[in-house]
Amino acid sequence: MLIRKYNFVAYCKKANTCEDSVFICSISVTNGFAFAKAWRSRVFFIPQYQKGEMFVKKGLFKLIKLKTLGKGILLGLLALNLVFLTGCGQPASVPTASKSQVVELKLAHFFPATHPAEKELIQPWAKAIETATEGRVKITSYPAQTLLQADATYDGVVSGIADLGLSCFSYTRGNFPVLEAFELPGIKYVNSKAASKVAWEGIKQLNPKEVQDTKLMMVFTTGPGDLYTKQPVQTLSDLKGLEIRATGLSAKSLTALGATPVAMAQSEAYEALSKGVVKGNLGPVEVLQGWKQAEVTKYLTRTPFLYNNLFYITMNQKKWDSLDPKDQKAIEAVNQKFFEEVAMGLWDKQNESALNYAVNDKGMKVITLSQEEQDKWINIIKPIQDDFVAQMNQKGQPGQEILDKVKSLADQYNKEFSKS
Repeated sequence: MLIRKYNFVAYCKKANTCEDSVFICSISVTNGFAFAKAWRSRVFFIPQYQKGEMFVKKGLFKLIKLKTLGKGILLGLLALNLVFLTGCGQPASVPTASKSQVVELKLAHFFPATHPAEKELIQPWAKAIETATEGRVKITSYPAQTLLQADATYDGVVSGIADLGLSCFSYTRGNFPVLEAFELPGIKYVNSKAASKVAWEGIKQLNPKEVQDTKLMMVFTTGPGDLYTKQPVQTLSDLKGLEIRATGLSAKSLTALGATPVAMAQSEAYEALSKGVVKGNLGPVEVLQGWKQAEVTKYLTRTPFLYNNLFYITMNQKKWDSLDPKDQKAIEAVNQKFFEEVAMGLWDKQNESALNYAVNDKGMKVITLSQEEQDKWINIIKPIQDDFVAQMNQKGQPGQEILDKVKSLADQYNKEFSKS
């Protein structure tokens, strides 16, 4: 005869090896027998528990024969406690990893597996983190949008679909209003080293609320970009009505100049150019080789005042908080090293190689605007900076102070890296 039954749910939130685990538990006591059951469910993200909505992957059953009812309940609970300890590797209240545990992290990004962003930055960086943490933290990269789409990466990291993500802030324009200051047209950067240093130092100093829901590992940039088109663009009239792939503030700049911007990720541009959906692209020179766009464009118009694009590598905040402090310190040191030695100059290296490839191998023609023509373009896009200040003020942010900070840092680091 069934005497009593106890049901409850245990959600392991903090322990590194069972942060995403839920245990559905039951104790039944019948005539001196205590039945302790626990099912462990592994999921990516559980916003809340509702009865009847849990998918069970593993089952575990314990049976203990007892002489008394009281001891039956007590030992039944002890059996469940054993289940939790063996299933999680440690009590759920312990937030850090022991030496015997390995934290496996998933990193999502949109670059091809052959791109330098994967081969020269992500893979060596991940290996260095594994070494620095003595094997306690391991990162697996998922390139080419195999885990998350480019424009869904940041939110995917926030929600825990991916533990880490690499993408562009500009792919979700409006979500990062303060950071748009670093992509404003009319501010020139001599190269990606200078632009990256401006962005990362500026973000650390400003610390905008919009990026406080994840742990930023680093921010780096493409540096100045140019127009790559199927037909020559030498004057504003040549640009009028031309469909150009662009995102973020670059799209706003092209609209002001009379072009027709078409928003899409860089990974979609080759097909759009080859099919004539767009007639050009605005971006760093590296896309001509890294994304093979020299195969589907013929002209390169130099426009260093039109483009700068920020990339981020960021981590889920709860996952970061769950790491042992000494591992956090080790990772921070690796981040700083790879930012300075690899990330901030990664696009300079690619741009130089891509330009040689596009001109010498693919026969692209380089067009340099006259100073008079450049001044026309810059005067037209200047109001975009004024709009930025006004919009920041409306949001309660010191718009002019933010813009002045970016310009000051640009002057400082353009001088420092002008000969790099």
